[in-house]
Amino acid sequence: MALWMEKGSEPLTESEKADLEAIAAIKESAAFEFKEKGNQYVKMGKKHYSDAIDCYTKAINQKALSDSETSILFSNRAHVNLLLGNLRRALTDAQEALKLCPSNLKAIYRAAKASLSLNMLVEAREYCLKGLQLDLDPNNEELKKLEQQIGIKISEKEKHEAEVSKAVAEAKELVSAIEYRGLKIGKAVYRELTGLRKPVLDKSNILHWPVILLYAEVMSSDFIEDFCETDMFSVHLDMISFYLSNIFAEDQPLSWDVENNYKREFVELYYEACSGICLSKEKLLHCLLEGTAASDREGVGDEEKDVVEDFKQHGGSPKWIKVNERRTLHDVLKEPNFIIPGIPVFYVVSKRSSFYSKFKAGKWAPPVM
Repeated sequence: MALWMEKGSEPLTESEKADLEAIAAIKESAAFEFKEKGNQYVKMGKKHYSDAIDCYTKAINQKALSDSETSILFSNRAHVNLLLGNLRRALTDAQEALKLCPSNLKAIYRAAKASLSLNMLVEAREYCLKGLQLDLDPNNEELKKLEQQIGIKISEKEKHEAEVSKAVAEAKELVSAIEYRGLKIGKAVYRELTGLRKPVLDKSNILHWPVILLYAEVMSSDFIEDFCETDMFSVHLDMISFYLSNIFAEDQPLSWDVENNYKREFVELYYEACSGICLSKEKLLHCLLEGTAASDREGVGDEEKDVVEDFKQHGGSPKWIKVNERRTLHDVLKEPNFIIPGIPVFYVVSKRSSFYSKFKAGKWAPPVM
């Protein structure tokens, strides 16, 4: 007997009709039984969630229930998938439920919740508004609460996007300023001393640099937070002369300068010529975005590391260029042989120290970072 009829065909006899009705009743009963078992498994806790999903799936596969009942099954399965963190599956199930019954409020709530968890904020809000507009339960507190959460998330996202846009605009402006001045920026060094500090461009289009003064002999350091590019070096050296000449010994003693060599009149400043490689415009932009709201953009490639190290290994002795203290920071930074290692680094040595001749002869080099 042909109990399984092709789609669109009709049973030929009363007996066939009765058989099909009996099968449909069995399948319907099985579907309700699977549904009830699924509900029980959900109540039994997380260890049985997979069993619940299996039961709901078997109930759906019976294809014996009405659209509204099948919608409930998809909605129930969406609920369990949400509990398990299967967000995409939960959203798909909720959407299937709504295809069958657009007024299924639980399916709407679960679609909104899954969308929110997937950061699909526009879709999540649309689901919430749809549920609140149905008038089936205008006082639905869960849906209202979820809509508020989505609103907060959207506001946070808009704020973050505004911060990202601002950070990118400022970084691009910095890149343009650096490029206009003809400055060359290389791989950052001594990050443990400077963190993510970067130059700042003020409203007058003047660059303000954080600058490291490194005492090469002992690898101690001083840090100038704001070195305006129009300032002469002598201005800042005079300002920190207490550090160099040990005037305020009680607060900042130079314990390593036992021979008192590093007085203001004895110190000289140097930079290392042609050290490292110049970053491309794009990589410089990425570096300037580090630590900002836009830092999740693609970072600087690690492929530079080997190139820089190879230069250090095969470039011969370091070449030290003395800084004229009467020159401005801008004048020194734009020297063609000065590659700024992230931020400017200048090495402090004393003419009175025995280390001086070793340094000048190129027999000392900064540690490879």
